[in-house]
Amino acid sequence: MVNHVKQTENSTDNKKDNTGSQKAASSQTLIRGLDIIEAVSAGAAELADIARVTGITYSTAHRIVSALTQRHYLRRDPIRGYRLGRKLLELGFHAYSEVELTRIARPILQDLADYTLDTVHLATEDDGWVIYLDKLSSRRALEISSRIGGSKPLISTGVGKALLLDAGEAKWGLVYDLQHHLWRNPLPKPQWLSLMREYAQAGYAYDNGEDEPFIRCVAAPIYDASRKCVAAISVSSTLEYMDELRMKSLVPVVCEAARKISLELGG
Repeated sequence: MVNHVKQTENSTDNKKDNTGSQKAASSQTLIRGLDIIEAVSAGAAELADIARVTGITYSTAHRIVSALTQRHYLRRDPIRGYRLGRKLLELGFHAYSEVELTRIARPILQDLADYTLDTVHLATEDDGWVIYLDKLSSRRALEISSRIGGSKPLISTGVGKALLLDAGEAKWGLVYDLQHHLWRNPLPKPQWLSLMREYAQAGYAYDNGEDEPFIRCVAAPIYDASRKCVAAISVSSTLEYMDELRMKSLVPVVCEAARKISLELGG
């Protein structure tokens, strides 16, 4: 009986030890992952550099970096090596939505939302993707599939095109090459470039259903004191409320709101 009790106690202790070991290993992997992210942020661009800076073995660094890349916390640039990925930027911009640009823009976006009754977005660009910094939902009985901190391709959104207005044809062509497969009904490249030239000349951009078939939007860029485009805003709604005539009527309204935010930023 005594032996049985001792065996049971030993078995329980072993289970506790195993659970504790698993938790310790998980914690260690998490810490190593964070160390790797911080190393890449500090400039470590190759696996050997990451392993050296963090003190992690090359094979372990390779395993963790692969997992972080799969989840978009890191990305591999063919020229510059490992860089921070869009998932980290999404999280960062989600936190950033509490601060300066969003704080400055919010009252103007609210006026725009009150006037139009439609969904209003504030967004910026990173590595070919739109990152949403703020969103004011429509007063109408509809919902746009976007969220603060979320991302969408530049090529298929109104704010994405607005963010590209000053980028030039080389960048437009690169965006097309990388993202036209994400379009529901991709335009031929010459037609895309022609469309972007028209938008750049006009100073605003449309989403004519490239992102979602029944959604339309009008977008305009925001500039800082250096005349650099740092963000864009848009008004979005469904075809029921946003036909071609209304889109045209909203162009000066959206552009004026973007101009006011730019002035607040010194633009």
